[in-house]
Amino acid sequence: MSAETAVLVALGLPLLVALGIVLAGRVADNLREAVTLGGALCLAWVVWGLLPDLFAGARPQVTLSEVLPGLPIAFRVEPLGMLFAALASGLWIVNSLYSIGYMRGNNERKQTRFYACFALALAATMGIAFAANLFTLFLFYEMLTLSTYPLVSHKGDEATVRSARVYLGVLLGTSIGLFLPAIIWTYHVAGSGDFTAGGILAGNIAGADVGLLLALFVFGVGKAAVMPVHRWLPAAMVAPTPVSALLHAVAVVKAGVFSITKIIVYIFGVDFLFAEPSSGWLVFATAFTIITASLVALRQQNIKRLLAYSTVSQLSYVVMAAAVLKPLAEVGAAIHMVAHAFGKITLFFAAGAIYTAAKKTELHQLRGIGRRMPWTMGAFTIGALSMIGVPPTGGFVSKWYILAGAFQADNLLAIFTVIASTALNAAYFLPIIFMAWFAREEAGGVEHGEAPPLVVLALLITALLTLGFFFFNGPVIELETQLVEGMTP
Repeated sequence: MSAETAVLVALGLPLLVALGIVLAGRVADNLREAVTLGGALCLAWVVWGLLPDLFAGARPQVTLSEVLPGLPIAFRVEPLGMLFAALASGLWIVNSLYSIGYMRGNNERKQTRFYACFALALAATMGIAFAANLFTLFLFYEMLTLSTYPLVSHKGDEATVRSARVYLGVLLGTSIGLFLPAIIWTYHVAGSGDFTAGGILAGNIAGADVGLLLALFVFGVGKAAVMPVHRWLPAAMVAPTPVSALLHAVAVVKAGVFSITKIIVYIFGVDFLFAEPSSGWLVFATAFTIITASLVALRQQNIKRLLAYSTVSQLSYVVMAAAVLKPLAEVGAAIHMVAHAFGKITLFFAAGAIYTAAKKTELHQLRGIGRRMPWTMGAFTIGALSMIGVPPTGGFVSKWYILAGAFQADNLLAIFTVIASTALNAAYFLPIIFMAWFAREEAGGVEHGEAPPLVVLALLITALLTLGFFFFNGPVIELETQLVEGMTP
């Protein structure tokens, strides 16, 4: 199979899997779930098969069609997109394992629709990862929003539907009201929206217009959850835990920070943006988001809401790293997408395991739970330490690169923000770890053990990935170093 064919297969395969899930669901549950797992494995095999070409310097590209003159639906594989696609396709396998255990363990309804929409979301994710221009990125970005709405509203009760409408309203409102005008403006001034090494805006826009266009992109890509366009993310916590994992680790929020990073690198160009003072506001906006979301997380008592605000904070690490506009920071932005994905999916998996086994959702209910659910809380501990940035976890590696980039740029605000937020991360995660392992369990608790085996297996895999990324991150760093080759140090 040629690399160009592999790109098309990666885009079309999840769509076929979604159809197969619907058909299999009419026959037997086991067959439906076999199609889900088989499709996830096949997608990972196709996507990861592109890596040797990327390491060799190839950039496979294919044009599907031209909607209007100068507006093709086109795809191109480059280092940042390859990282996103490989991450999402790999985690789909683990999330599928987890989903089977979770959905059965909680006797969830409409499981066929759940798995089918999940596959559609992965198809949209592949389109975002491999998009060769802004127009293609926008199409699949919207597809991702629409395909995840049924997942967020899965429970179907009034409160869930109301929260799902917030999710849909914020993401569609920002993308149509801000992201689309930014794309049109870019095509108008540059004559193109192609993702190009070094950017396409130098000489076509200057002064305050640069900062305004950047703002339209940053706040228009609402999935990055830069405050104040973050409300959708806590609202989406009404979804089942596998969906929360999809939103926070596999696809949705990663699509947001990935899109902003790609736009900074390939549309503005790092050197051009660094020379424009009007772009400096972005570091302040992300620093505010990081610190404020961490402070809000400190006040949360519901486990999933705490993790949601933690995600808002952690996402802005990626955007801030990209905004520092130095090579080490750009690599740090890419690495943090991976480290955060492994750590945060582990935390959500653990939260779902606790709910499945013990129906506990609040922090005070976790007293002594480590003795009843040692595997689950062991994994939670690893994920939490990664969010803080403690070695030997993946979070340490990404924070190291982000801090190195901040020192490279002499950006004191970024340095202070990383240090202060790390202390805040410790302030809301370490008490949970202590309470789970060392506090005495409340009297009268319900007898329970671990969650179903598939649930535990999935969270152990992601916990091991979180630890393993500390030791085996070389290929990711090597791939993403290609992203910043030629940037001014």
